[in-house]
Amino acid sequence: MTVAGIDARTGERTAVSCAETPAIDVALLCEAAAHAAVGWARTGRAQRARLLADVATALEARAGEIVATADAETALGVPRLTGELARTCFQLRFFAEVVCEGSYLEVTIDHADVSPMGPRPDLRRMLVPLGPVAVFGASNFPLAFSVPGGDTVSALAAGCPVVVKAHEAHPATSALCHDIMREVLPDGVISMVMGREAGIALVRDPHIRAVGFTGSVGGGRALADLAASRPEPIPFYGELGSVNAFAVTPAAAAARSGEIGRGLAESFTLGAGQFCTKPGLALVPAGAHGDALRDALLGTVKGRAFTLLTDKIREAYTDATHQAADRAADQAADRAADQAVDQGAGRPAGRTVAATVVEVKAAELTPDLLEEVFGPYLVLARYDSTAQLRAAVDMLPGALTATVHAESDDEIAAELARTLTARVGRLVWNGYPTGVSVGWAQHHGGPWPGTDTVFTSVGATAVRRFLRPVAWQSVPSHVLPEELRDEYDGAPRRVDGVLQLPNS
Repeated sequence: MTVAGIDARTGERTAVSCAETPAIDVALLCEAAAHAAVGWARTGRAQRARLLADVATALEARAGEIVATADAETALGVPRLTGELARTCFQLRFFAEVVCEGSYLEVTIDHADVSPMGPRPDLRRMLVPLGPVAVFGASNFPLAFSVPGGDTVSALAAGCPVVVKAHEAHPATSALCHDIMREVLPDGVISMVMGREAGIALVRDPHIRAVGFTGSVGGGRALADLAASRPEPIPFYGELGSVNAFAVTPAAAAARSGEIGRGLAESFTLGAGQFCTKPGLALVPAGAHGDALRDALLGTVKGRAFTLLTDKIREAYTDATHQAADRAADQAADRAADQAVDQGAGRPAGRTVAATVVEVKAAELTPDLLEEVFGPYLVLARYDSTAQLRAAVDMLPGALTATVHAESDDEIAAELARTLTARVGRLVWNGYPTGVSVGWAQHHGGPWPGTDTVFTSVGATAVRRFLRPVAWQSVPSHVLPEELRDEYDGAPRRVDGVLQLPNS
């Protein structure tokens, strides 16, 4: 069996196809990763950081080829993919900085002493790599959340070899990036498998110590159950489904209706609405100012065509939008435009859609309208009162983000922030959630069904998923990792309760 490359714009098969990886080869790759794990974990942090930066340089050297290949498979466009490759390479160099800085190790030393409880032994603690990690590439980011993406890079930075299950939506891009990375990294540190059955075999393999996943709730739950049902269960870190509420106060609508409407339109259709941080529910006041916001939003998306990544995504989008329209009080999308662009020259009817905005009364929101729909889809819920806004917010499931647009004198704004913070991993104020910057303070996660974990998949602390703590009690210095020896001065450490920073 093979995974065929598909030209996203024509719907035709390309000359590139990748063979599905048989179970025996999955086992061999996992075994090779396990053999590489000891050496990779013992690689000095400076050397590991240099290799991560070298991967970024190698990807940049073939940027034109990577972007062209990804564009043919995804139709995401050269500007978007050029930016995504830049983000991917920045992320590699950022994690090189994280590795060199060293605070992620959480090095802690308590020298032997006498406490109120009696004598205390010498105790030294730090985080160590878990071992080989399975990473499932995402459909919507062929670079930044795929073979060279955040899950892979954070696991490599933590000292773990990675076996990537590439996504079928972009097999050629995945294979190309894998080959480039393999030329830089030591044998067994990076490898790739292809196909659904290969993914199942990967999670089941006894050498794999953790799984990173970005995808649907259904797919994530199935793999999480598989990881938990192994003879030796392993952690599963899933980024799943997120509806991402976008709340606009009456004062903000009055002050900036056109600006917010246009910005919201660009945000929920960015990448054809195939971002996990896409705002999927907008809570907008009833009345003239809310009407102006809605009109600006609809005017921005009217007549635009969006090419979805796969036939499966298009089918799910069509089913969901038709069901929502049947339930909603008013269908505000122009479905005639949807059909017209499908017939345009050079665009496959199975992939291209128009944006869908379903307008309902906030008081008539139901749980099925609060489920993620992948694609350029938005539920616009109109509230008549603060009480209705509060009630709608109280219905929200967990999510990656929530956004509040408010003015400085809004009475409801601080309350909204407090309530929404309990339901999300990132709160956005007077902005738009579809940009997730890579940095030390970033958190890309959230309560179920946004994720099934308290950890982040973006930012410095993403490495924490692939590390575990170990304490050494009364162990001789020459046996300890160098970061735990008294004379070491290359990372922040807490010694006898006092934080010590490296000498610059």
